[in-house]
Amino acid sequence: MTSIPENTGGKALGLLIDLDTCVGCHACVTACKGYNSVSAAGPLSDINPYQAEQRGTWFNRVFSYEVDDGGSGRAVHFPKNCLHCEKPDCVTVCPTGASYKRAEDGIVLINTDICIGCKLCSWACPYGAREMDEDEGVMRKCTLCVDKIYDERLSERDRQPACVTTCPTGARHFGDFKDPESKVSRLVRERGGIELMPETGYRPVSKYLPPRKRTAPDREPPREQVAAPAAANGFLRWVDRVLTR
Repeated sequence: MTSIPENTGGKALGLLIDLDTCVGCHACVTACKGYNSVSAAGPLSDINPYQAEQRGTWFNRVFSYEVDDGGSGRAVHFPKNCLHCEKPDCVTVCPTGASYKRAEDGIVLINTDICIGCKLCSWACPYGAREMDEDEGVMRKCTLCVDKIYDERLSERDRQPACVTTCPTGARHFGDFKDPESKVSRLVRERGGIELMPETGYRPVSKYLPPRKRTAPDREPPREQVAAPAAANGFLRWVDRVLTR
């Protein structure tokens, strides 16, 4: 079993995603794929890209749900990627030590040189953040674009994950959740930022801002509900709870 080091760097880097302003355009998905395919994390596999059965490695995905806001339908788009948990079982179950959490900033990474592709980490992750690279036979995941955010040749604005810099609506934010004065920490306090499936005990660093309630002037404030199929598994049950707060 791999141990998790104490976070001694005073940082807890992660993403804050605003479910109220995400429009489901998938710009973050394509930017993530594009950057990480040529960065230190790449290349990322694409299997049968121009055929009916397409498979590949993606660090970021967007799921969309229809909700009933009391008479007028509404779509809520839910981006999902690695949450860089404080207590990640994907790290502790790794038999080779390939999965690890950095002590200086809390980022969870994979050393693909010693990964054996056993998939134990993917089974331990309830968020579906780990993916098998079929070309390389190793596991891969979101790195928070670690090579980009520490590249001092870039401007401060560009030293953010690719998904953040490309988001056209500003729905994605990056920062240090240990710093109470950081933008992400302030938004969590002001908007009631929430963890994904806190009952797991993994304590995800990255968080979500819930969608604001939409009201109509001629009726009572609606109670949003995810369609019945959204209760299919733990992740979707959590989405159901978030959208019905």
